[in-house]
Amino acid sequence: MDRRPRHCAITPYGPGAGSSRVRVFEWLDRVGTEFTVSSYLSLSNAAPSRLARRPLSLARAELRLGVIARARPERLLLHREASPLSRGGWERRLLTSADLAVYDFDDALQWDSGEDSLVRRLAPKAGKTREALRHADRVIAGNAVLADWACRSHDDVRVIPSCVCLEDYVPKWSYALHDPPRLGWIGSPHNEACLALIADALTEVHRRTGARLTLVGTTAPSLGGIESLIDRVAWSPERQRTALAAMDVGLMPLPATPYNHGKCGYKLLQYAAAGLPAAASPLGVNAGLLREFGMPGPRTPDEWLCAILALLDSPSDVRGRMGHAARKTAGRRYSYDAWLSRWAAALELPEPGGRPIPTEVRTGRPQVRGPDEGASCTPSTP
Repeated sequence: MDRRPRHCAITPYGPGAGSSRVRVFEWLDRVGTEFTVSSYLSLSNAAPSRLARRPLSLARAELRLGVIARARPERLLLHREASPLSRGGWERRLLTSADLAVYDFDDALQWDSGEDSLVRRLAPKAGKTREALRHADRVIAGNAVLADWACRSHDDVRVIPSCVCLEDYVPKWSYALHDPPRLGWIGSPHNEACLALIADALTEVHRRTGARLTLVGTTAPSLGGIESLIDRVAWSPERQRTALAAMDVGLMPLPATPYNHGKCGYKLLQYAAAGLPAAASPLGVNAGLLREFGMPGPRTPDEWLCAILALLDSPSDVRGRMGHAARKTAGRRYSYDAWLSRWAAALELPEPGGRPIPTEVRTGRPQVRGPDEGASCTPSTP
């Protein structure tokens, strides 16, 4: 870099990864301020096998982080982690290099010690997340559970949810069931294993109704015995835009782990944005979203069976009212437009339109305030 950058954003993935796209790139497209963006290898994930095939790109990515740190940007936004190889050193160096350093995280990385991978055990996300909190001037947490944890070691924590843009989803217009009924799920390959939790319920729903399951994410079979009732669709922005409206019921099962209590409920927000009735495990943020959307929150396999059958058996106008109300709520409370001024304020950027935003100072336990005046809740810990 020939001159000191004013605004810099660092992400571990490119815009093809949901987390970086939702938490960084979508905001940068809207805020009206030019950012220098470094996305490590610009991949959709940092699987060790993918990194190992790109040694020269890895070296260049590590060198690029050093260039940014030496350039000492005025404002720096770091999302999740700077490098999959870092043990916290890059996060510390980059955050301390900027005049204003903001750390953003949207998963319970503080509880991710990488037990499932040797590489991740050597560079665990938990340690670098704690290091980032120690050296950031401000923290943006994706939900109240994460904010509650962050506030134990930081006195300026802002809660900004993972947001949706309603225009990115074709709204569901017909709520008459397909023949056969069409259940649906959208997500990344590494978390589709959650569907195995409700495999028996899905099998029984299929036996009773003939329902099939559309998976938008990967075309590689991984779910054993229920693959016979699955139709797989590779993810793309256009398929995401249209696929949800073609489903009858969306699904979001999750195992009850501390990590999943910290999730931001994005899959459920996507279903709502498309006006799709859904059922989801009521963990963390999901519990509140389900109440707002008027959707069921089954916990056990038997409850999942009953919830799915109840949604399929409901009259089409009942499913329609549920879907339309959820889409309206998603636009009013969880859209980029609803939160844009707060995100810009967290980065101390001019509000889109040119007006400066006063810096908000928050200390102690965060109050999570939505775009509706007076909406608030107190975060809790799982």
